[in-house]
Amino acid sequence: MVRKDNQDHYFVGSLSRGVVVDRTSLSSDMHTVVEPERLASFAMVADGVGGGGGGEEAARLAVQALVQQVAQGFHDAYAAEAAHPEAFPRLLEDAALECHERLQTRAEEAPDHKRFATTMTLFLGLWPHAYLLQVGDSRCYLFRDGALTQLSRDQTMAQDLIDQGALTQTKAHRTRWAHVLSSAIGGQQAAPVVTRLVRSWGSVVLLCSDGLTKHVPDERITERLASMTSARQACEDLLQDALDGGGTDNVTMIVGRTLKPGGKSV
Repeated sequence: MVRKDNQDHYFVGSLSRGVVVDRTSLSSDMHTVVEPERLASFAMVADGVGGGGGGEEAARLAVQALVQQVAQGFHDAYAAEAAHPEAFPRLLEDAALECHERLQTRAEEAPDHKRFATTMTLFLGLWPHAYLLQVGDSRCYLFRDGALTQLSRDQTMAQDLIDQGALTQTKAHRTRWAHVLSSAIGGQQAAPVVTRLVRSWGSVVLLCSDGLTKHVPDERITERLASMTSARQACEDLLQDALDGGGTDNVTMIVGRTLKPGGKSV
């Protein structure tokens, strides 16, 4: 964290017959059910937008709401997935839109918060598939076979201009549009995008707020993930890279590797 007010929140857990909380920035009184069989893992990063505590509260409420809604709808989607591959995308999209409405209602109740919104990047991993929910400009990367791929698309004005051919990728980060969100939960517009992914053993997934990617290029992220000996070590090294690069924002990241049953955890 660089700024005095941390507006990021995160969650790492898994799903069985209940929610298993592994790590989170939320209060420790979250409902936790310990089950022997874990059917899916999920993690999310939310980067709040707005001063006066509005951004922090928006991110916190969004993470809490998404955990609750995914847990409630998980088993129906899990049972339906084989015959209806749209089950999980629908669950995640509906959850994001419901959360968007909740935050907008909360903002109306707190007029002192001129901006009450958050990004949301959520990774839900089953086997052999995974689902990525994206709103805003927090990112999801996949590192596999020595190559880094950005799985998410930044929902920013700059990226919209790039897609339209009006701006180049190399110039985008220097424009005033680079971090102006075109979509955010609780903002003027939320356009959740859900992507279905195919998983492979040994691949590494990184979720992060833009506090990392503002200051650390993809090439450096690739180097860190290629040499990682543990998820903690990779996160600490990337955090130091962000600080060395002039870190001006909160940095939140989650790193995880897909392992075969019985494999050594990192």
